[in-house]
Amino acid sequence: VLLGSGLTVLSQPLMYVKVLVQVGYEPLPPTLGRNVFGRQVYQLPGLFAYAKHIVKVDGRAGLFKGLTPRLCSSAIGTVVHGKVLQWCLSGGCSPPDASFQPGSSKKETVSSLEQVLKETSREMVARSAATLITHPFHVITLRCMVQFIGRETKYSGTLSAFATIYREEGILGFFAGLIPRLLGDILSLWLCNMLAYLINTYALENGGTGQGNRAPLWGGGGSRCFLPPQVSTMTEMKSYSQAVTGFFASMLTYPFVLVSNLMAVNNCGLAGGLLPYAPTYSSWLDCWSQLHREGNMSRGNSLFFRKVPAGKRYVWD
Repeated sequence: VLLGSGLTVLSQPLMYVKVLVQVGYEPLPPTLGRNVFGRQVYQLPGLFAYAKHIVKVDGRAGLFKGLTPRLCSSAIGTVVHGKVLQWCLSGGCSPPDASFQPGSSKKETVSSLEQVLKETSREMVARSAATLITHPFHVITLRCMVQFIGRETKYSGTLSAFATIYREEGILGFFAGLIPRLLGDILSLWLCNMLAYLINTYALENGGTGQGNRAPLWGGGGSRCFLPPQVSTMTEMKSYSQAVTGFFASMLTYPFVLVSNLMAVNNCGLAGGLLPYAPTYSSWLDCWSQLHREGNMSRGNSLFFRKVPAGKRYVWD
């Protein structure tokens, strides 16, 4: 929990800028710069220029708006995730797999796939439970950040924000944007784990030593062993493949993150959730459809080398 809280504090300015870009708020005009190929293009302000503008307006403390509810979300989410995962492993989600033997080579490929499916299913349940419990804090975090646009103070404290949302929107207001967020998390998890399994099983192992005894994707057992250099290298390559597939999956499911964040602040009484930044969406599917029509499905995905798309309009102060 402490490590997660530290990472949350360090990443707060990055998330703050990202959320404002996702909403479509551009406080600075584009400047003439050069892309990676050396061609002159008009570029929107990047992470550091954007952060510098926030510091100029609100001071350095302004970069940490929404930190308190985000810390609550991180801490509670970590605890809920751990408890639910422990419950699943004890047989709450499915009967424990007594027949699985990590050292067995009989029907190894099938057993390995079954183990990946079971582990991914348990992780999916744990993540979904944590997301469901902490989503109200996520909504408050986003709205605290978006207040920067209209200079509002509507969501000035975590407890008062809970009261405001309940008074104006009811219980459903705490779960604005929940469905696309859940779908994005689930799709990202399955894409990451299944791609990693396919790469580890059919690309790395079959293209490696060709030996029959292969280590499973999911580690098991508490005993220590000394691996040959070739096996150790294979283990490192598998860990790299997991990281690469995770990045690839997050890129593919980014539109779900964008739509979820926009729905969390849409039509909530803040300037950032109204025109000219966003129309009033009837549902998250309507939001998705409009972003797709405008070509904005990747808005905020990159905070560097942000080229101004042709024919696009932006609102500047």
